[in-house]
Amino acid sequence: MSFSTFGNDIQIGVYRGYNIHRIDFSYNEGSYLIFGDTTAFGALLPNEFVSIKRVGNSVELKKGVRTIGTFKKVTLKPTGTENVLRLRPRSPVLKERKYNDGFIVFSGTKSLTIVNDVSYKHYLGGVVESEGGGGKHVEYYKAQAVISRTYAMKYLKRHQKEGFNLCDQVHCQAYHSKLIYTDDIRKAVNAVDGVYIMDTVSNTLIEGFFHANCGGQSSSSDYVWKEDIPYLQPFKDTFCIYTRQATWEKRIPKIEWRKFLVNNYFYPIEDSLYRSIMYTFEQEDRKAFYISPHLGIPLRDLRYHFKLRSTYFSCTPDGQDVLLKGKGFGHGVGLCQEGAMGMANKGLNYQQILSFYFEGIEFRHYFEKLFFNQGPYKVGDF
Repeated sequence: MSFSTFGNDIQIGVYRGYNIHRIDFSYNEGSYLIFGDTTAFGALLPNEFVSIKRVGNSVELKKGVRTIGTFKKVTLKPTGTENVLRLRPRSPVLKERKYNDGFIVFSGTKSLTIVNDVSYKHYLGGVVESEGGGGKHVEYYKAQAVISRTYAMKYLKRHQKEGFNLCDQVHCQAYHSKLIYTDDIRKAVNAVDGVYIMDTVSNTLIEGFFHANCGGQSSSSDYVWKEDIPYLQPFKDTFCIYTRQATWEKRIPKIEWRKFLVNNYFYPIEDSLYRSIMYTFEQEDRKAFYISPHLGIPLRDLRYHFKLRSTYFSCTPDGQDVLLKGKGFGHGVGLCQEGAMGMANKGLNYQQILSFYFEGIEFRHYFEKLFFNQGPYKVGDF
């Protein structure tokens, strides 16, 4: 299996949140050639399906009810460029999904490894729809597609030891089906095909982080991951402050708040001053630590433990509770999706949107790098 950074295809492990032991693939659009290891076993045609079951370190292949044999891997190779398969896990029984292009299935450590061998265009269409949904401006979709391509290129070898490039989970990029509902996403992906982003200082692919809503101010990367990245500095963002995920509230019992602070960070509850301010915290601008840095209580830890929408919150005591009033949704680093949507609606193009969220970047094109090895490609020269 190849892992070319600039190739046309990418291998995505799907259903990675489950241990699947048997799965059916059925015809949806376009025929597929069936291979057990390197041996061809005809084609998958309309009204037909194949079933693949894990048997130890191998996989058993059936076509309909007829057993074909046991192999190290089964490959389903499309005969065209817009072919689609329907996937139905049978053990356990899970919701059906549809994906473009080909599949490779083999036995993993605990279950089947199911790999979608997919073109970047089809992959990015599915990712952008999974991450951004429908009904958005095409320039937003372009921005999300460029970010998603850059992210995929940077982390292309994340799951190489498991036999694929990236997985379908959020820690890579959500990819829960082919593009189904939104034709503007298809248009956007095609319009920016091959475009990715480089940091002009380090001449490396940027960290294409994104989140739902920054709450009006982005976060510094070192507030979240202990690494200061020059092109990911905090700044004010007024494009997202009136959207549906801009603010939130949550109540947490005082006893739970106190227990977490004392047991995990030895909060000085015996000190009368610190005891009096334990439940009071003001955050006009984003901070990294609760109350004071010298206490060593990262806001990110509070967010994860109490399942908060963001680290951008203030709090006050209210009866037996701590009342949190927060802003934004997500880690706050990089592109703010609702802010980018707002910018697109105001007429800004995808390059302007991305340059707003990432400082000192340059847009390049992989065809230029792959075939001509020249300097940075000027996207505006299309």
